[in-house]
Amino acid sequence: MNIALCHYRVGETDGVSLEMDKWKKVLENMGHKVYFIAGSTGTSDGYVIPEMHYRFKEDLKIERNAYLKLEDYQDEDELIRAIRKQAFKIEKALKKILIENKIDLIIPNNILSIGRSIPTAMAFTNVIKELGIRCIGHHHDFYWERKSFSHPTCNFVHKALEEYYPPKDDLISHVVINSIVQKELKARRNLDSVVIPNVFDFDEKLWNVDDYNKDFREKLDIKDNDILMLQATRVTNRKAIELAIDVVGEMQKKENRKILEKAVLYNGQSFKGDSRIILVLAGMVETADDYVERLKIRAKESNVELLFVNNLVEHSRCVKNNDKIYSLWDTYVFADIITYPSIQEGWGNQFLEGLFAKKPMLVFEYDVYKENIKEKGFKVISLGDKHELDKYGLAKVSEGVIKRAAGECIKLLIDKDYRKKMVEENFRLGSEFLSLESLEKKLKSIV
Repeated sequence: MNIALCHYRVGETDGVSLEMDKWKKVLENMGHKVYFIAGSTGTSDGYVIPEMHYRFKEDLKIERNAYLKLEDYQDEDELIRAIRKQAFKIEKALKKILIENKIDLIIPNNILSIGRSIPTAMAFTNVIKELGIRCIGHHHDFYWERKSFSHPTCNFVHKALEEYYPPKDDLISHVVINSIVQKELKARRNLDSVVIPNVFDFDEKLWNVDDYNKDFREKLDIKDNDILMLQATRVTNRKAIELAIDVVGEMQKKENRKILEKAVLYNGQSFKGDSRIILVLAGMVETADDYVERLKIRAKESNVELLFVNNLVEHSRCVKNNDKIYSLWDTYVFADIITYPSIQEGWGNQFLEGLFAKKPMLVFEYDVYKENIKEKGFKVISLGDKHELDKYGLAKVSEGVIKRAAGECIKLLIDKDYRKKMVEENFRLGSEFLSLESLEKKLKSIV
């Protein structure tokens, strides 16, 4: 079959883009021809419909007026006209691509679930019905999980959420990424769905130091005996990066640094008085408020060094403005511990990446982790499963939890055998339960 995988963007380091790469690989191994259709293609090849881009100016204006405040249009009718005008442009371009490439199956990712870009959801639904084309809606996130898409400003937007997210049609079947939203989709919309969790290719070549990436630490001015704590996700509020800052702040305390200085690190390095513990943030910044500034204040108060490096990191290795750009995978090679303190995730791509990279992980036990992942037996540095928001709107867990997590991090930095046993067992469990082979079995049953 000719299959189109569609999203607002591909070829980037966000979770949906990365998951689409895996689906493409598996579907092609099954003998299908696969195309990408998106608002931007990053470092991948595909068809671009500019109006679908997640930062397209008119689309952002519509989104702001649909969910925040109806102020840039005279009234609801003018907003409706703007939505339909935008949808028509997308429909026209989408139809052309589907017809020219004789697409048999279309797989929109989040387009028919998350609530953003009403014109895109409307266009896809209309084209699917007009062409009579089979569709599998791959739903990573739903609008009711996001505060920003849960407060329509007018009746039309309210109806659009009911009609398009996701649509009810015999041509459209539904895939979700965890059992929690499977139950929720059934309760809210009486729609059946198949759970296909995020996966990883555990058979690919392990990420290692090579001629291309060997200067990564040097480029960031991080010494071999510094400790690199890696936050590889996007920088956005629900990732709760402040919890990682709290743990690193605890590790920085004099008594904990002394433990590190007296021991030899797992990699043979000696942590010294001038060695640093650095929280490196590799993902793109995607926040509508002052979250990054609040993180910087929290870091300064906790004596934590933050290093934002997304300008040097892309989906794949490349050269940009004459600068060498590293892949997201290169950042994992040089990490000592992965921080993954998200308080909300549809599944957890960074968790999978950490398993494959054979790195210890600091994890807040978000709902899907507890429901679908923890039961498989993975060992992590736990931040527990309860959090509050402080007066600045930042997540916090108890001081005892932070102290325990920091102690566990230190143990994993100095106890080589303990560390090796943990990461090897996690890799084995990942290979067993969350591999491309498990994805292929699932896809064979629905494609």
